[in-house]
Amino acid sequence: MTRVLLISGSTLTGSLHTAALRTAARFAPQEITAALYEDLRELPAFVPGETPQGAVAELRAMVDAADALLFSTPEYAGSLPGSLKNLLDWLIDGGELGGKPAAWLSVVRPGVDEGARTGLEAVLEHGGARLLRPACIRLPLEMASIDGAGIITDGRLHVALQDMLEALVRALAEARPRPQPSWQAHSSVYPVVRRPDGSGGSPFGHASGQSAPKWLS
Repeated sequence: MTRVLLISGSTLTGSLHTAALRTAARFAPQEITAALYEDLRELPAFVPGETPQGAVAELRAMVDAADALLFSTPEYAGSLPGSLKNLLDWLIDGGELGGKPAAWLSVVRPGVDEGARTGLEAVLEHGGARLLRPACIRLPLEMASIDGAGIITDGRLHVALQDMLEALVRALAEARPRPQPSWQAHSSVYPVVRRPDGSGGSPFGHASGQSAPKWLS
């Protein structure tokens, strides 16, 4: 089971970005557990080096437990909302973003959130996160598509989210180190065969000047 933490950059009640992520949690494929982070307003202002407690400690624990992060954020004053930057500052200070796979979902038309998206990618890179570009998508939506439960009713998003989350799982699988073949892991136990001239041969018994068996090619 792949665990994805969904983080909205908006503190606005009824936010389109938050609704899109809430919808992602609702329509996630069976092999994915998606949880929406809902305590952005509760985070205190970042203080470098301060021991985290309460909401910050809970945030860090949630990020640690997640296999990947999925962000959706509006743009304020040409960049990231201050509340989201504050969240990221806490995570960078604690080292939780180091090596953490991440992706973004844009729900506005091109040119509306370029500053926020660029800023998000820059901060994630600074924190050592690994951006999974195959799982990043843009699908402009309308506020009218949010129903009374805060879910996006636009079927295009449901299909796109399925594709996006499945792409995220594939990207995670491809990024994981492949297991070492058992014969390779134990090759050191094979004796070194000495040639008549006293020089060492290969662990598999062929002289160093000869080609390796085809199954090793």
